[in-house]
Amino acid sequence: RICSGVFSKGMSVYHVQGKKTINLSQPQQFLAQERTIIEEAFPGDIIGVFDPGIFSIGDTVCSEAWKIQFEDMPVFPPEIFARVQPKNSLKRKQFTKGIMQLAQEGAIQVFEQKDTGLESFIVGVVGSLQLEVLEYRLINEYGAELAMNQLPYSVARWIYTDKRGSIENLKGLDNGMLVYDKNNSPVILISNEWSLGWILDRNPDVE
Repeated sequence: RICSGVFSKGMSVYHVQGKKTINLSQPQQFLAQERTIIEEAFPGDIIGVFDPGIFSIGDTVCSEAWKIQFEDMPVFPPEIFARVQPKNSLKRKQFTKGIMQLAQEGAIQVFEQKDTGLESFIVGVVGSLQLEVLEYRLINEYGAELAMNQLPYSVARWIYTDKRGSIENLKGLDNGMLVYDKNNSPVILISNEWSLGWILDRNPDVE
């Protein structure tokens, strides 16, 4: 959506989240099933631009002099977690593409365990219906079936510390799991708030 100023075909803009300048070529306007290449667009217009694999929902492109960034889209803390991986290793590429696209749309949150050696993801959702949607869309849009194992966690908490090594060597995480979100920020998955208190009591350097 054009929020202010005038858009013109081929113009250079600054991608705030990617911190680099890009050219927006082949801008299109949509009317029902028709697509039309446009030369200009004005505030209120909605246009389509080519994504070289750098855009996420909520990103801003603007004049480099302004570097405007809108508030993040609201994200609800997940309460259901599952480990997912492709049933067929030959479909790994389609599987990964589908998972990343659905995460960008906000349908799921994706977490990774470091050094597991497995081509799998931990996905977090608010309701079990989202897991069914994930499975349906992966099969029908990406041709990738998945193997899914639900995990015994219902609480995710982002954790912080100033001391190097404290995160990787958390004490009391026997009944939880340390994962990392899309921004590589550490997150602990636990079964309840009591488990969270148990971990924090044993790791005074961690918030």
